[in-house]
Amino acid sequence: MSNPILNEKFAEQEHVLQGEPMTINGTLQLTAIMGVLLVAAAAFVWSKYTAGYTDLAKLLTVGGGIVGFITGLFVAFTKTKLLVPVYALCEGLFLGGISVVAEMLYPGIVAQAVMGTFAALFSMLILYRLKLIKCTDKFRSVVFISTASVAVIYLVDIIGGFFNYSVPLINTSTNFGIGFSLVVIVIAALNLIIDFDFIERGAQNLLPKDYEWYGAFGLMVTMVWLYLEILRLLAKLNDRS
Repeated sequence: MSNPILNEKFAEQEHVLQGEPMTINGTLQLTAIMGVLLVAAAAFVWSKYTAGYTDLAKLLTVGGGIVGFITGLFVAFTKTKLLVPVYALCEGLFLGGISVVAEMLYPGIVAQAVMGTFAALFSMLILYRLKLIKCTDKFRSVVFISTASVAVIYLVDIIGGFFNYSVPLINTSTNFGIGFSLVVIVIAALNLIIDFDFIERGAQNLLPKDYEWYGAFGLMVTMVWLYLEILRLLAKLNDRS
């Protein structure tokens, strides 16, 4: 979900007093490194699944998801930069397991989800750079409320699963279920605008170098969420075909 670190309060901090300041290039470089770690971990789990070590692969998938979620929260609220690579590795384990299962059920779906994720990334970047979407206070508030609403719905659905209950229709391949996924994908994509704005304003305001880690973390969180939502949508569409 949306990264609580990346908000206007942090982007408007005072200029760095000593050391090197945050830069856009530095943030992008860290994001690329975290992406490599994520892909490497995902490939490792994928290889274990295909090699027949399904129990180990499932354990890594579940463990990665749980530890990644906890680590992500810890980074968000404590700003511990050294845990950002741990988050990337754990999310890679989780995504690797989820992806290989989805690929077995719907051949070709992972490549489509990856392309869709990067298409959304570059589309939002273009819209942001051309100032066709401006990250105003009102925009942030709407995106935050929308993201929180989705989080509550998913939380209710997850907790309800322990009691044989699920939120009606959101997980189905009906028109409503597909429409819900489309709305969530749009909300996830709009979070990228907030990430871009944080990175740009952080560099302009000369935030400390460490904030490059939090910018990279924010982008990683949003990209992981966006990929999962696109994967869910494609699975629903495949169920209808």
